[in-house]
Amino acid sequence: MEAVSVVQLDNSNIKPAIPRIGLGTSGLSSVYGTSKDEKSIKLLNRAIDLGCTLWDTADIYGGGHNEKLLSQVLQTRRSEVFLCSKFGIGFRPHESKGRFDYSRCLDNRNGRPGYIRKAVKDSLERLGVDYIDLYYHHCMASDVAIEETIEAMAKLVKEGKIRYIGLSNYTAEAIRRAHKVHPITAVQVEYSACSTQIEYNEVLYTCRKLNITVVAYAPLGRGIMTGKFRSINDLEEGDLRRTIPRFATDYLPRNLELAQEFKTIAEKRGCTTSQLALAWVLAQEANLIVIPGTRKIKHLEENFAAANITLTEEELGKLRLLVDDANI
Repeated sequence: MEAVSVVQLDNSNIKPAIPRIGLGTSGLSSVYGTSKDEKSIKLLNRAIDLGCTLWDTADIYGGGHNEKLLSQVLQTRRSEVFLCSKFGIGFRPHESKGRFDYSRCLDNRNGRPGYIRKAVKDSLERLGVDYIDLYYHHCMASDVAIEETIEAMAKLVKEGKIRYIGLSNYTAEAIRRAHKVHPITAVQVEYSACSTQIEYNEVLYTCRKLNITVVAYAPLGRGIMTGKFRSINDLEEGDLRRTIPRFATDYLPRNLELAQEFKTIAEKRGCTTSQLALAWVLAQEANLIVIPGTRKIKHLEENFAAANITLTEEELGKLRLLVDDANI
């Protein structure tokens, strides 16, 4: 299994090898439609058995439900998982089934030291663990300087509550400022064949220059790049994607066309559309991890196997033309 090493902290001798394909778990808390805990637990155990051991969660997913769900597996298999969680977007714990609107949540962004200490305490309790491997600030906050937020997170590292610091949805400038305060191990950002902003807003360049691992969330375009998505009408009421402009604008037909073009190429080389889409993202940067999510073991196995696909220069060139044309 191809792996990428997480950046080594200056004060640590630990340099874990992380599989390049991890698991995004938000969908296990009804964020993208109905989910069932019993099936989710089976999927999580299967992920460990496969070696898909980087798990990404957040306190906001399901209003705390997602972290509690993961705890049911972590209580016996903690040592086998590289656990990542996020904080910084306010949520109401009673929203246990993920029926929330991210646009409203963004109004509650918080990076204050006192809030951070409470957030990590609550996440550790829900997860039932003593430490979180990689702890992200979920979204830049406007209520406090970036440096103050990172200093507070650095204290958690010293206390052993977290091992590495990550940033999610940060600008290139903010990443540089944060990295001056404490080494940033990973930056999580949306990256897929139908969402390539990271290539043009200096985030990818900055991470490469600072040797920061990029963790690509929604690497299948939130389902679009599976080649199976047809219409927003196929989504359940309450599905987060109904609130995302990409699914309700003129961009959707263009993205669906891109997915079909990927599907044609995938069929010729004997893989699925999803596998081709994941392989394309992985090929864009050596120090990069993708965290596709799924509720089905079949798709988990399919996604994880994409790490074994090596695209030729000719294929990469053809796919790049298609991607650039769709993202104009």
